[in-house]
Amino acid sequence: MPITYDGSSVLATQLIEGAPADVFASADEKNMTKVLDAGLAESADDFATNVLQIAVAPGNPLGVDGLDALADGATTTADGRPATVVLCAPEVPCGAASQTLIQAAGLTLTPASEEQNVTAVLTKVKSGEADAGLVYVTDVEAAGDAVEGVRIANAADATNVYPLTALTAAPNPEAAAAFVAFVTSKAGQQVLASFGFGAP
Repeated sequence: MPITYDGSSVLATQLIEGAPADVFASADEKNMTKVLDAGLAESADDFATNVLQIAVAPGNPLGVDGLDALADGATTTADGRPATVVLCAPEVPCGAASQTLIQAAGLTLTPASEEQNVTAVLTKVKSGEADAGLVYVTDVEAAGDAVEGVRIANAADATNVYPLTALTAAPNPEAAAAFVAFVTSKAGQQVLASFGFGAP
């Protein structure tokens, strides 16, 4: 069963427009609701949770110590330019969670770009195109030594709940049901925990 990765809003739109798939897993409940409301599945099961972290270059050269350090003008580089921060676009789950935390902290944060998925944010930090970006804890862990993660106070206030469902028109319904059953099983939960996901 091939896997397609993208922002949950992008995947939901593709499914609603007729793209074939067996299973849909979303990084938030909002986009799963769109798929359910479109009649593409009957119900969904929560299978994981995730929270945001700040990804910075290894060694944290700018000394970023929390979300406040990303506010406009709060941190500058050695040559005096403002730190470059990238976020996910507000319509995708990581972007919505980012905005929740930024607004709760009362910060003005103008990103250099707003990406359509968390992978793009992480790529810009890894390549040095950005000094910092808000990504999931699991993305920082998966990146290994390529980035360093900085915890965000109250990150749990913007916890993303991940639901998944076997689609009604799944081309391989038996495989779809088996996949969902595994992911939500104890063994599946152990695999997810090993990558840094929280329990649903």
